Amino acid sequence: MKYTISEAAEYLHTTPSALRYYEKAGILPFVKRTKGGKRVFDESDFEWLAIINCLKKTGLSIKQIRNFVLLVRQGDKTILKRKELFYRQREEVENRIVDLKKNLALLEYKCWFYETAEKAGTLDALSQLRREDLPPRFRSLHKKLKDGRL
Repeated sequence: MKYTISEAAEYLHTTPSALRYYEKAGILPFVKRTKGGKRVFDESDFEWLAIINCLKKTGLSIKQIRNFVLLVRQGDKTILKRKELFYRQREEVENRIVDLKKNLALLEYKCWFYETAEKAGTLDALSQLRREDLPPRFRSLHKKLKDGRL
């Protein structure tokens, strides 16, 4: 089955103009065209599109993705380099997840903080809180905040 650029963009949750840009940037080497010059995609293209989308969403620049595409086009002799790219990117994502979890914990703490202040009608009530008055899940975070270690 053949898909239009709009259908392919919808699949990727992006825009047709983004796909056109990707093609011009050299990261969609497989794009076929109709006799009328319209871009056409098929099911086999979606795996490639998903990989490109993943690399982009995980922080690779268009230039880095283009370099990956060049490695793919060079064949089996670049398997090691491609594998290393995915391992590096996985590590980057894992590091970002750790950072995001820290940020989420702080956001959850501040949500609790302001909900508690709202119930009390003042922030002053929170300045009197002792460590043991805090919910257990926020105690170490609160200490780190107070010690400037977050």
